[in-house]
Amino acid sequence: MTMIIRDADFKRVAESVKPDAKKRVVLPKLSGEGVTYHIYSNSLGQIVLDPQVTIPASEAWLFHNPEALASVRRGLADAAKGKVSKIAPGSL
Repeated sequence: MTMIIRDADFKRVAESVKPDAKKRVVLPKLSGEGVTYHIYSNSLGQIVLDPQVTIPASEAWLFHNPEALASVRRGLADAAKGKVSKIAPGSL
């Protein structure tokens, strides 16, 4: 199985939560709108919720094209470092 625990710094977000009559547990607001979860459990009954987001099919190509994805990541890293230049819109 792929390693899903990417950060071991867990915080308690609720205490003594009991399932309702239909065995549902209401969670506090943990993530933004549009987030779904993969749910994992172990032999001890511990549960991990791994937040997921979906992307439009028209954008999925980027994640299947390693060269294009690397280029986007380089551009984002450059922008984060302030490595940007201004281009006059008319010159495009």
